[in-house]
Amino acid sequence: MNDATPPLEGTPLIKPSTTEHPLYENIVEACRTVYDPEIPVNILDLGLIYTIDINDENEVKVLMSLTAPGCPVAGEMPGWVAEAIEPLAGVKTVDVELVWEPQWGMEMMSDEARLELGFM
Repeated sequence: MNDATPPLEGTPLIKPSTTEHPLYENIVEACRTVYDPEIPVNILDLGLIYTIDINDENEVKVLMSLTAPGCPVAGEMPGWVAEAIEPLAGVKTVDVELVWEPQWGMEMMSDEARLELGFM
């Protein structure tokens, strides 16, 4: 028997980002400095960053995915994201969590990423 509580039906899997927080734009720019080593596009434009949540204490929680669960840098990528954000003035702590739902797809890429990769 499984003791795990199933997620509530209808509960969104990913919460919206804290876009109104004063640190949000700097964190977005920091994420743009991190690249998947196999794809010449930053992880933000690839659509790998799902949520940037910043609380009142300037603690940052990032939910992100990878292009594939078997990605060779799966163990390293969250650390790269944290290392890009941690030095920003005002950031207290950074927690980066890998999530697999919703599954990443090419439709999550920005127009810039699609253009860079020749999909437009």
